[in-house]
Amino acid sequence: MEQKPKLADVAEAAGVSVATASQVLRGTGRISESTRKTVLAAAKKMNYVRDGRAASMRSGENREIGFAVHQIANPFNAEVISGVSDLLEAEGYLVSVLDSRDDKERQRRNLEAFIRSSRGGLLWVPAENTDDKTFDLLKAHGIPTVSFLRRSGKGRFDHVGIENAAAAETATRYLAELGHRHMAYLGGTAGTGVRVERIEGCRKALSDLGLPDPVIWNCPDDKVAGLAEISELHAAHPDVTGIICNGDMVAIGACSGMIRMGLTPGADISVVGFDDVQDAAIATPSLTTLAVSPYQMGRKLARVVLDRMNDPSMPTTVTLVPAELVVRKTTGPAPGCEPPG
Repeated sequence: MEQKPKLADVAEAAGVSVATASQVLRGTGRISESTRKTVLAAAKKMNYVRDGRAASMRSGENREIGFAVHQIANPFNAEVISGVSDLLEAEGYLVSVLDSRDDKERQRRNLEAFIRSSRGGLLWVPAENTDDKTFDLLKAHGIPTVSFLRRSGKGRFDHVGIENAAAAETATRYLAELGHRHMAYLGGTAGTGVRVERIEGCRKALSDLGLPDPVIWNCPDDKVAGLAEISELHAAHPDVTGIICNGDMVAIGACSGMIRMGLTPGADISVVGFDDVQDAAIATPSLTTLAVSPYQMGRKLARVVLDRMNDPSMPTTVTLVPAELVVRKTTGPAPGCEPPG
């Protein structure tokens, strides 16, 4: 088992006393600039972060879980956080949430803040291009950690995610059964594992059916972007009649944009979202989507971190949640095709 770096280790590496190293890391005392830089460099190299968990463990008050996500404003994340919070608070824990905005430097600061403030466990959506040093940091401090959605870290942490490729394949085959022959994948701008897996699922289904590859159209996963980009997509590829979206928000925005263009979602162009947030069912028209029940996913995520905290030595677990196709009003037969069956 990897040993957690100690203050004494930092002091030894920096060639100073433990008291001096402590003063530098707490920002107190009269310490020369050269000594301060030497100690901070040693601490960074060893992944040392001041940890208040020892005191909190003695007092029995280590009852807070950190959750590092990206784009808290996204309704999917909001529903996941609600599920996490409801279950953990029922178990006597509080949840603190920080938004890393898919910025790995901001993420590092957030994770270090969680370590310093004695979180008993950590839920974490790794930022794109998270480096090994960040995984080493968490492992070094032994915080019970569960990654969410994006699986990485060389299998060192428990993980809860979605069967992305299978879900996208299901949606693609459904649109093909409705007669759609030219499709697009709309939404997302990063090469994250989640999006890559979904695009691969879409491509696999089209290849198996002998249909052309999908048009891949990048844009942020929000309603404003979906509304703006659908007109550009339609102008560039007027033959596309079926669209699979990276999330419900961009799908709802695309449908609104189509209506402004004088097109009818589900008749002129069929649209499938991903997630089944609450807005999907009440949108006009209601959105066909791949449902993963974000609130229930949050509860599952909370349960996994509690299990890890209760039994730190148990084998690492991976939980992948399947998505269910929920058919509503934004999908229908391709123009000129009769309804199946």
